[in-house]
Amino acid sequence: MQLTHLFKDDAAVSPVIGVILMVAITVILAAVIGTFVLGLGDQVGDTAPQASFGFDFDNDGGAADEAQVTITHESGDAVDADRLSISIDGAAPDGTNYIESTAFSDQVSAGDSALITVGSTDTTWSGEVIRVVWTSESGSNSATLQKQTAPQ
Repeated sequence: MQLTHLFKDDAAVSPVIGVILMVAITVILAAVIGTFVLGLGDQVGDTAPQASFGFDFDNDGGAADEAQVTITHESGDAVDADRLSISIDGAAPDGTNYIESTAFSDQVSAGDSALITVGSTDTTWSGEVIRVVWTSESGSNSATLQKQTAPQ
């Protein structure tokens, strides 16, 4: 057996394997560069949390018989309170204002709640759509985590 012949013999190297590897590397590099150039890399961490909220409407509760709704985080991911907002729209009469009597704490987790009160004593919840909305830290993404329509 000639030892020098083993080091000089390149019959086992296939040019097809080399071409396949070069194409694979090119495709992977193009995908990575394209992701960052198109800005898709920034949105990877901006996925909405999975959380469930419950709504408890009370048209006869509170001080001076004000209508209230208690929004409670029932289950799912803990959410930073700065990322949450409550949106109310729908059948509210003109001049009705809503007061967030108690807000969510810094980190909203299961069992935490917020209380929303109708600002006038002669108005009740009737057909308003209340949404718990999450907004990403960058502000580029938002998602409705839970939506509830007030009973009429």
